[in-house]
Amino acid sequence: MSKKTFKQRQEKKRKEEGKSLRSAMLRFFDENPGESFQFRELAKALGPKNKALNKELFKLLEQLVDDGKIRQLNDGSYASTREADLLEGVVDHVNPRFAYINTGSGTDIYVKARDLATALHGDTVRITILSKRQGEKPEGRVEEIVKRNRTRFVGRLEVSPNRFAFVVPDFRKIYQDFFIYQENIGKAKNNDKVLFEVTKWGDGDRNPEAKVIEILGKTGENEAEIHSIMAEFDLPFRFPQQVSHEAERISGEITEEEIRRRKDFRDVLTFTIDPEDAKDFDDAISFRKLDHGHFEIGVHIADVTHYVKPGTVLDEDAFDRATSVYLVDRTVPMLPERLSNELCSLRPDETKLTFAAVFEMDRHGKVHKEWYGRTVIHSDHRFTYEQAQEVLEKGEGKFGEELILLNDIAHKLRKERFARGAVNFETTEVKFKLDAKGRPLTVVPKVRKDAHKLIEEFMLLANKGVATFIYKLKKGGERNTFVYRTHDFPDPEKVSDFAKFAKQFGHQLQTEESAISRSLNKLMDEIEGKPEQNVLQSLAVRAMAKAKYTTDAKAHFGLAFDHYTHFTSPIRRYPDMMVHRLLQHYLDQGKPVNKPEYESRCLHSSEREKRAADAERASIKYKQVEFMSLAEDKVYDGIITGVTDFGIFVEIIETKCEGMVRLADMKDDFYEFEERNYRVIGRRRKKIYRLGDEVSVRIKKTDVDRRTMDLTFEDR
Repeated sequence: MSKKTFKQRQEKKRKEEGKSLRSAMLRFFDENPGESFQFRELAKALGPKNKALNKELFKLLEQLVDDGKIRQLNDGSYASTREADLLEGVVDHVNPRFAYINTGSGTDIYVKARDLATALHGDTVRITILSKRQGEKPEGRVEEIVKRNRTRFVGRLEVSPNRFAFVVPDFRKIYQDFFIYQENIGKAKNNDKVLFEVTKWGDGDRNPEAKVIEILGKTGENEAEIHSIMAEFDLPFRFPQQVSHEAERISGEITEEEIRRRKDFRDVLTFTIDPEDAKDFDDAISFRKLDHGHFEIGVHIADVTHYVKPGTVLDEDAFDRATSVYLVDRTVPMLPERLSNELCSLRPDETKLTFAAVFEMDRHGKVHKEWYGRTVIHSDHRFTYEQAQEVLEKGEGKFGEELILLNDIAHKLRKERFARGAVNFETTEVKFKLDAKGRPLTVVPKVRKDAHKLIEEFMLLANKGVATFIYKLKKGGERNTFVYRTHDFPDPEKVSDFAKFAKQFGHQLQTEESAISRSLNKLMDEIEGKPEQNVLQSLAVRAMAKAKYTTDAKAHFGLAFDHYTHFTSPIRRYPDMMVHRLLQHYLDQGKPVNKPEYESRCLHSSEREKRAADAERASIKYKQVEFMSLAEDKVYDGIITGVTDFGIFVEIIETKCEGMVRLADMKDDFYEFEERNYRVIGRRRKKIYRLGDEVSVRIKKTDVDRRTMDLTFEDR
């Protein structure tokens, strides 16, 4: 080989190596957007080991800087000039070590706590994806905070002798304290529960700064703790003055002209069945026998929209609230008392304006005719659930014949619903008996009997009937925009995981789409009264999709209805008010309304519904922890209801209260979490704790502020 040829080949090889090194360098910067690197870090990452190649690397970096591909920073490090692709999502701050960013794409992004910048749980952020990590999920870093979820929080004030203070937030997904200067403490004192507002977000190791807005009371007192929950979930403490004044000015007069516009049911037997402590009665049942052996059964609902008009401050406030919220010791109502407890409450022996779904039915529950429209009623009697149940059980009493017949029809409606594939979830709920100061005296499971189910079936019939009627009512081939209550088919993967878990208890679940409803019902029957009942019911509910409000006319999987809506509770749910208005609009031959506008209202209502459910759960959890803090020190029987990488949740069977055994407190072994198998297993002894296991526990510590209860396992 000639010397010239050799030199040409060497030159070609160097060019190819240079191209290869350039590609590797650009790829490295692309995989690490937003990060900067010193020369030694780049040399180590890209592999040059000798001085010659290091020299090539220096040359390449200079070329890339000249070409504008990278830039050299003041500290001598290099970074890409390419704008990093930013993903937007919402922070779910799982624990003090890390958070997930929900981008809506189906895959959550893992972010270490130190890479959250100043973002808190619920904030909307933009993130960059970092180079691949070892875990299952991609890892990111917060680059920008787009929107703060909130700037006001609730917590317990700790005042130092030097008069500055810290607030320890109540919300469990905030893992830092807030610093408060003396001038921003106001009249608050040590151990007060306060509402505070962030004035400056922390940076690095510095705590965020805040000021006290309102003193809620002393930590541990019922009023302070309930107000704390209301503030945590941004629930309104009171109605704005303008809203209250507008409600008080509404006339309660029912004119003869208004009655003539409606179907008159004042001479038809009508009654309500509600909880004993109910203050508003928004639904009533009318009943009469028809000459040909059928029955006319009317479901009459308080006509709230007769009084609450669009565009008023009353309506705007109701829309913002979207739902009433039921805490353990109070209701945060959607509407002022003037409406909810007076004008729109279907009290006995009073003439009331209503909106009705009226059905002609036979004793087998078959609907032969239906009618929807505005009515006027005069309720003959108010039953409590207990009173109605007593009539059903004794077979006699006030309106006994009518109640028994209605109950018989309700049974047939229920049976038919399950035959069509409705899912029967009967989860156990609890209520508290409180003393005058709000302290819990006893925990009582709520029991659903025939009287509850009777009302439920006729409300379901009305809701389904209204939705189906509007769906079929087309205008020139165009579908009418309407507010539906939908429930999607469950995620197949979640159902499959649930089926595998149920199999560990000896139960088979068919996961085919056509068989899942009936198979679930069979499983619910099989586990009734067994130790695993609550756990499997709870897991089954988690495997289901969430019901929501939407203008899309999809089916309701859980109820097995092709079309369903919420028509029956306008005193406490704004979507029902929308349904009433739309129903009347279409009965009056109105044209289809703006779909995007109503879809936006549906989304808002669904979000408010979730907020209400979270607040209600928080108030129950608070009372459970408070109740157990007063309980005797003894060993309790429990059942494992949740397993995580940091602890095991246990529900105490006697009180239905839930606490946690922390893995860090389990000193007999090092336990590892197996997410797919819903269990933890000891590394050395192989002892297993799994979902549904019966265990014995003792209370280690209760924290009313955080609404948490720490437990320890005990041997019997």
